[in-house]
Amino acid sequence: MREAAPVFHDEQSGTWHVFRYDDVQRALSEHARFSSRMGGDDPSETGQLFAASLITTDPPRHRQLRSLVTQAFTPKAVDALAPRISTLTDELLEGILSRGTADLIQALAYPLPVIVISELMGIPAEDRDRFKQWSDVIVSQTRAGGTNEDHHATNMEMTGYFLNLIEERRSRPGHDLISNLLSAEIDGQKLSVAELLGFCSLLLVAGNETTTNLIGNAVLSFTEVPGTIERLLAEPSLIPQAIEEVLRFRSPVQSMYRVTVADTTLGDVQIPAGAPLVAWIGSANRDERQFQHPDRFDVDRGQIRHLAFGHGIHFCLGAPLARLEAKIALEAVLSRLPGLALVPGAPLERMDSTIVYGLKTLPVHWHAA
Repeated sequence: MREAAPVFHDEQSGTWHVFRYDDVQRALSEHARFSSRMGGDDPSETGQLFAASLITTDPPRHRQLRSLVTQAFTPKAVDALAPRISTLTDELLEGILSRGTADLIQALAYPLPVIVISELMGIPAEDRDRFKQWSDVIVSQTRAGGTNEDHHATNMEMTGYFLNLIEERRSRPGHDLISNLLSAEIDGQKLSVAELLGFCSLLLVAGNETTTNLIGNAVLSFTEVPGTIERLLAEPSLIPQAIEEVLRFRSPVQSMYRVTVADTTLGDVQIPAGAPLVAWIGSANRDERQFQHPDRFDVDRGQIRHLAFGHGIHFCLGAPLARLEAKIALEAVLSRLPGLALVPGAPLERMDSTIVYGLKTLPVHWHAA
């Protein structure tokens, strides 16, 4: 598509699709031309859940909302979480070390980010297991029939849960993000219930699903290329650079949605106002015009201007946290699971989603102590 139809109109759905790096970057960053608001005719509860969230608002409201949570995700605030992330990682690995084999998604990549974001939000430990089911359904590709019912039930359940949690925090505030958001004001106004719901939903999905997939995609990439794990063990300072290459090569977020504000041109194609548009981040990060040998995983790539965390005002707020969690988790996995490799012949299946990219399971084995 990058070659044959870099800006493509799907006449059946009415949606425009953008595939080249420069065009995707423009669609993600030119907010005055490409709006982030959810389609006004979106009847789904998912649309309502995210309708007033950071990811679906434009300036000036976006700037105001973002400023409320920025403090929780500054590099300094995130660095303060490092000891807790290290402790959690060690505890999770301790449970599997002697076994010599495990599904690394189930054992580490999924629980670690869920626990971290739950603790930040003040969500009780016993409720965490529901998170995986909810976020999986939300990011899954909508299909006719049963999946729509799954979406409906999940969104009702999730909305009810967060509304109860918000009410609880109103009467008994704690030292957590939801309590902070409840007390916050913009121009003397408290956040609306829709905005509070938007924050909860976004933090739930973005705070766990994408980091889970980053960790899983990294281990898959490291085990696929002979010598990579040995190299990273010998030079652990390369791990942050290797993570950036994972973000480019197997982007956890594959696409983002926009709506054109006015008639506009991308490439040499005219797109009308009000048109729904999908910016394909996964394609942009493999664009031959931007990256040499883009289909090769290369930890020596150096400066990688990938779009995995978006671009412009919507650049992922949680990027420092995702990078830190991945770094701590991967350092521990490589050093504590010697001889790490994929279980030979194990089927690898990707998640049912056009939005995120990750594995359902990642069966690995190592030399147990």
